Amino acid sequence: MNQTVELLQAMIRNECVNDGTRESGFETRNADVLEAVIAGPGVDIERFEPVPGRTSIVARIAGSDPTAPSLCLMGHTDVVPVHADGWLHDPFGGELIDGEVWGRGAVDMLNLTASMAVAFRELADTGFRPTGDLIFFGVADEESGSAHGARWMADHHPDAIRADYVLTENGGLHSGPSDAPYVGINVAEKGVAWRKLTVRGTPGHGSMPFRKDNALVKAAGVVQRLADYRPAPKLGELWRTRVDTLGLPDEMRAALLDEATIDGFLDELPSVAAAAHLHACTHTTFSPNLLDGGQMKTNVIPDHVEINVDVRTLPGEGPDEVDAHLRAALGDLADHVEVEIIMNDPASTSRVDTPLWDALARAINIPFPTARPTPQLVVGFTDARIYREMGAVAYGAGLFSPSLDAGEFGSRFHGHNERIDVESLDLTTRLWGHVVRDLLG
Repeated sequence: MNQTVELLQAMIRNECVNDGTRESGFETRNADVLEAVIAGPGVDIERFEPVPGRTSIVARIAGSDPTAPSLCLMGHTDVVPVHADGWLHDPFGGELIDGEVWGRGAVDMLNLTASMAVAFRELADTGFRPTGDLIFFGVADEESGSAHGARWMADHHPDAIRADYVLTENGGLHSGPSDAPYVGINVAEKGVAWRKLTVRGTPGHGSMPFRKDNALVKAAGVVQRLADYRPAPKLGELWRTRVDTLGLPDEMRAALLDEATIDGFLDELPSVAAAAHLHACTHTTFSPNLLDGGQMKTNVIPDHVEINVDVRTLPGEGPDEVDAHLRAALGDLADHVEVEIIMNDPASTSRVDTPLWDALARAINIPFPTARPTPQLVVGFTDARIYREMGAVAYGAGLFSPSLDAGEFGSRFHGHNERIDVESLDLTTRLWGHVVRDLLG
């Protein structure tokens, strides 16, 4: 446990902030500390650096049977930017305060990456020889689409990371009755379809705005229509399973399982955080998050404005469906908008009738004998989608303290005051070891 805490603290303090540019991230720093923990007898290590500073590390304990299935423990090493003035403590201090490690990445997902590395080294130290290869993949650039991380590795060095089974972010929260809780395992994720919308106008002097073609004014209309857009819900089988784990009264459960009533229910739900999550599980979403008008001045009417929109799609939706959604949202403004694709990865799912699922269930039952794993859809994207494209079964796992509130925990992703408790770090570190020994022993 202490080693996981110390490694997490070191990774937080390395400040591997990925702002989406090629020059950011500096994941080499976290690759170095991970290698220092993992390196030793019985472990082969490779480093990959597609651009300077964006290093991923692949470690391997070779299996004894080349026909046996392989398992990869995959954790990303980058974190998103932070506004420090919104934090109670230094976001890159990695401080241990009242049993919690604070800092950017403590939840997403340096906690899991650190625990995987420690479990991997502990297995090697005991002389564990897996039947199939055991791989640790500390990967760069997950937070900005994986172009310099998992996507680049899959395109250029697929054999270095190939695995039959993958464990990555993010599951392990408890829900339902305390005497027979559910532990969520993410087996599917929404698609990511980022779009750049360009709105054009006519430049002019800001002192004479009357009847002028101001691109920013039109862009404001585009943003507002995207914010107001209400696509219809789609309630898949994973959604029904999710609702069953919430332990809700029959009336609330019925409202969430009916496409005719769910939107009204979410509109009135007192918890904004819960409503946002449940809405994202059941709808394609559109979030205009970035506006760029170029190098203009206050007295210049802009001739173009770019709007970056984070679109998350449900299973079964592709580029044509995204285009249809945009036209429906924008109405008569659609013909005034140029659409450029930034990312276009579809939703992905892994089946649960697998030896890995069974191994997870048994490992969860060691500390929590009455707990049951339950499959869930994650509304963000992870590098699991890339492994699924390669034919692997990939789950987002982990094992957290039963006292950790799911709503509070969810608010820490990319938010202020990110932190993780020491008990959860210990549970998760042990989980990886139990699963590996069960599946590959």
